[in-house]
Amino acid sequence: MSSPSQKALFIPSKQAAFAVASTGVPTPAAGELLVKIQAAGLNPIDWKIQKYGFAVETYPAIIGSEFSGTVEAVGEGVTSFQKGDRVACAGKWVNDYSAFQQFALAAADFTVKLPPSVSFDQAASIPVGVATAAIGLYQTADFGAGLTAPWEQGGKGKYEGKPLLVLGGAGSVGSYAIQFAKLSGFSPIIATASLHNSAHLKSLGATHVIDRHLDASLLREAIAKITALPIEVVFDAVGGPQTQQSGLDVLAPGGVIASVAQSKLGDAVGDGKRVKSIFVSPFHPHNRDVAVGFASELTAYLESGDIQPNRIEVLAGGLNGVADGLARLQDGKVSGAKLIVRPQETA
Repeated sequence: MSSPSQKALFIPSKQAAFAVASTGVPTPAAGELLVKIQAAGLNPIDWKIQKYGFAVETYPAIIGSEFSGTVEAVGEGVTSFQKGDRVACAGKWVNDYSAFQQFALAAADFTVKLPPSVSFDQAASIPVGVATAAIGLYQTADFGAGLTAPWEQGGKGKYEGKPLLVLGGAGSVGSYAIQFAKLSGFSPIIATASLHNSAHLKSLGATHVIDRHLDASLLREAIAKITALPIEVVFDAVGGPQTQQSGLDVLAPGGVIASVAQSKLGDAVGDGKRVKSIFVSPFHPHNRDVAVGFASELTAYLESGDIQPNRIEVLAGGLNGVADGLARLQDGKVSGAKLIVRPQETA
């Protein structure tokens, strides 16, 4: 009897155009799940991998960093999941673990069960954004601000009365950073964004929304009108040179800025300020404690509404819709919504 096959979206060779082709369905090993993927999220890193040919060494390559679906099989030693469970999963850039296919493996430790209130489409917006926000705020080694996480003893509400700034609050990562900041007790929570997103960001926990187009001096003035307290934590969900510099300019001496991109500020930022460049993968050993921590609590946060999934836009065509969606991300034509595809709809 022939082994089962599936459809997957490949990069056939370095920097080549995406192409849908058939491939085998993997088998879960110890600690793994096999998931039938119902929805996969698109991220800016996906078009960068295809265009610039980095992060992937073996071709043909399947990429994609987050997905949701149903558990089809469990590997040895897995007791917390069973066939049929609805889950959200973090992917990685190894073909069997990547999101742009109809079936993939997932690490049970980093997989989250979905409450009935969260759809597969919504759930596919969760893993990357949540991991980036959580690692950036709570990782204590190389990649994060080192705050006490809300799921740790004494962490929930610990930072009550302290202000926090999120640069780029309307994006996937920024919206989750706002929600974690609220769980941590920060107030005021100030976000920069296009002002038409103000109501949505305030529903997530932002207390103030400032126009993202303001230059550094006007940003400082706007913040000064909100609070006279020092800004000791800045979360930069954009990662451009301008936002990194703006964040540094408003940061208090001794404070920390966590940015989604490699720091362009140099080593000597002065005044005891620290700059952390977030490496988002939960599979990195330094990120394991944070990843296991938020994965263990995320189902409860979703059930309670403390963490709300991103607003989404579902693209037509299954995996055939990925390339056009990534082009929109590259061109900056996506705002305030996460792009999602449904691999099972691939013709």
